[in-house]
Amino acid sequence: MEPLYLCKMPSPIGELTLAAAENALTRIVLPACPPPGEGVYMQTPLLQQAMEQLCAYFAGELREFSLPLAPEGTPFEQRVWQALCAIPYGETRTYGQIAAAAGSPRGFRAAGMANHKNPLAIVIPCHRVIGSNGSLTGYAGGLETKKFLLALEQRGKGPSHEV
Repeated sequence: MEPLYLCKMPSPIGELTLAAAENALTRIVLPACPPPGEGVYMQTPLLQQAMEQLCAYFAGELREFSLPLAPEGTPFEQRVWQALCAIPYGETRTYGQIAAAAGSPRGFRAAGMANHKNPLAIVIPCHRVIGSNGSLTGYAGGLETKKFLLALEQRGKGPSHEV
């Protein structure tokens, strides 16, 4: 098994913990979530790049991340996470829409569970998923964090920027 490298970074939503294997980001742990476990605290070039992109995102200067990702999950979870990545910046989708995009039109509860298990919050934008009635429903980082991220994206819906 590859070594896991970790680093912490401050953010407007609290301290984030980033985890990466040698060549890909594997987790972003929000303040309200349990830490990633064993690993070596060491700032690698990949973790530095991830921190720079997250800082640009929080500053409203980045709409799309360009990082190598390696989230671990079942094939269905992977399809859900791909569907999350297809939600445009500043927009939302329902759990039903995500389930349909993942190939399981009636699997909105399963899509919700896969959304909850997303190991790369923010970069894989699970905060962009809402209830069918438009309500903000569960978020591993807490509903205040979800509200903050959605409001941040609404304010930043100007021209697209990439880092």
